[in-house]
Amino acid sequence: MSDGQPRVRTAESVGSLPRAEWDALAGTDNPFVSYDFLTALEDSGSVGPETGWLPLPIVVERGPDHRLAAAMPAYVKSHSQGEYVFDHAWADAYERAGGAYYPKLQIAVPFTPATGPRLLAATPGDAEVLLRAAEWVCGHFKLSSAHATFIEPEQRALFEQARWMLRSDIQFHWENRGYDSFDAFLGALSSRKRKAIRKERAAAQEGLEIRHLSGDAIRPEHWDAFWEFYQDTGARKWGHPYLTREAFTLLGERMADRILLVFAYEDGVPIAGALNVIGGTTLFGRYWGCTAERRFLHFELCYYQAIDAAIERGLARVEAGAQGGHKLMRGYEPVETWSAHWIADPGFREAVADFLEREREGVSLDRSFMAERTPFRKD
Repeated sequence: MSDGQPRVRTAESVGSLPRAEWDALAGTDNPFVSYDFLTALEDSGSVGPETGWLPLPIVVERGPDHRLAAAMPAYVKSHSQGEYVFDHAWADAYERAGGAYYPKLQIAVPFTPATGPRLLAATPGDAEVLLRAAEWVCGHFKLSSAHATFIEPEQRALFEQARWMLRSDIQFHWENRGYDSFDAFLGALSSRKRKAIRKERAAAQEGLEIRHLSGDAIRPEHWDAFWEFYQDTGARKWGHPYLTREAFTLLGERMADRILLVFAYEDGVPIAGALNVIGGTTLFGRYWGCTAERRFLHFELCYYQAIDAAIERGLARVEAGAQGGHKLMRGYEPVETWSAHWIADPGFREAVADFLEREREGVSLDRSFMAERTPFRKD
C-alpha cells in the first residue's frame, strides 16, 4: 500500500498505541476518551476478556511511519452490562428468532454514561472510514452488530450519513447560565423550590464537614475510603462493582488533576463520597457511596456540591450520570442523549428501525413534558 493510502486495522488495546498520537485525536475536553482513562481501565483489569469487555480499538494510520489519523474506542462484548443503553430486549428477540446477538461490537467508554466523541477523527472522511471499518470488523469477527453509545451531538450527522440507526434517551444536566454563586442559581428558581433546596442542604450538612479533594490532595487513604463507598453502591445496584480497586489507584496516579472527590466527614471520619471527573467545559458526576445513611446526603454530595464546584471552576454544565428523575426538581434539566446502531441482519435491522422510530417519538414527548416541569421561575 502506498504512503498516500490509509491503513485501517484493529489493535489489541488502547495501551498498545502511542499515547501522544491517541490524545492528539481525543483532544482535551472530554477526559473519558483520553489515553490515561482508557488505559487505566485496561491496566486495572476492569476491562478485558474476564469482564466481557475485550478491547479492540479501530484505528486509521497514514504515512510511512503509520501515524494515527483516526481512532475509535471499541470493545467486543459478550453481554450488555455496563452500557446504560439497554438492548436486552433486542438480544432476547434476536435469539428467540434463532440468531446469535452476542458477541457484538461496543463503541463506547466502558461503564460511563457520559456524552463524548466516539469517532476520534480530524476529517469527516476519516470518520467515515472508521464507521465502514466497524462494519467490516463485525463481518470479519462474526459479530451481530455495532453500537456507539452516548455520541456527542456534533457527530450525529456522521452516523446518519453512514446509515446507522439513531436512538435517543434522556439524562438530566445542570446548565450554568452565568451564575457566580449557588445563591445566584437559586434565584432563578421558584420560591417554593428555592426554599426546599435550602432545607435539604441544611439537613444534609448538619453535623458534617464537606471537603473537596483534587490533584495532590488526593492520597491513598482517600481511595481506600472511596473504594468502600463504591462497593456499597455497586453491591446494592448491580450485585458486582464494575471497576477494580486498582482502577482508582491508576486514575489517581494518571489524572488526579482531573478528579474531584467530594467527601463528607463526621467526627473526622469519612462517611460518604462522590467522584467527579473534570472536563474542559463539563463536570461529570460518576460514582457515589456511603457507609452511614444521612437524609438528603446523596443529593448534597452528587448534585449540589457538583453545582458549587462547576460555578467555582467556570464550567458550563454538570452531567450527573444516567437516569434519575429526582434530579429534575433540583435544577437539572432533561437533555436528549443519543446512540447509533448498525445491525448486520437485514430483517432484524428493519424490525429495530421500526421500534426506534416509535421509541424516539415517546422520548421526545417525555422530554417536552419534563421540560415544562422544571423548578425555574416561569416569568
